[in-house]
Amino acid sequence: MKRVVILGRGASGKSTLAARLGEITGLPVIELDKIFWRTGLVATPRDKWLVVQERLVAEERWIMDGDFGPYDVVEVRLRAADTVLLLDFSLARCAWRTIRRSGERADFWRWLVAYRRQSRPMLMEAIAEHATNAEVHVFRKPKAVRQYVAKGMWSASGLGWW
Repeated sequence: MKRVVILGRGASGKSTLAARLGEITGLPVIELDKIFWRTGLVATPRDKWLVVQERLVAEERWIMDGDFGPYDVVEVRLRAADTVLLLDFSLARCAWRTIRRSGERADFWRWLVAYRRQSRPMLMEAIAEHATNAEVHVFRKPKAVRQYVAKGMWSASGLGWW
């Protein structure tokens, strides 16, 4: 596990999992939200985002978390990954987390609500097509993530947010 991509619906815990795995493995964590979104929450144009990602995946070791739905060019990350973790949690869980953490724009809420119906099928297709050399894990429940982390012989303590 040297090149990890973490995907999932908004507020599913991608960044928290990435940070925890970074602590455990020593892999550098790249929080893509901080790179992708420009001032005023303007998305990076696709052509520029493609170039940025090509530069990022050229590194030997990393954990990248982020899922930008229709704005994304996820294929770049998937082709380079050796591990893909998809947090496929319920709308209710992610909506509750969103409410607790901050206010979000209407377009975020539309994406959150439509994720399983619109974004997830395209994401699963992209994973099947571009992550052919990666170990892929789809987690439906937080408990499954805790078990995955524990199975790696890592301490699951400190993962109480799930």
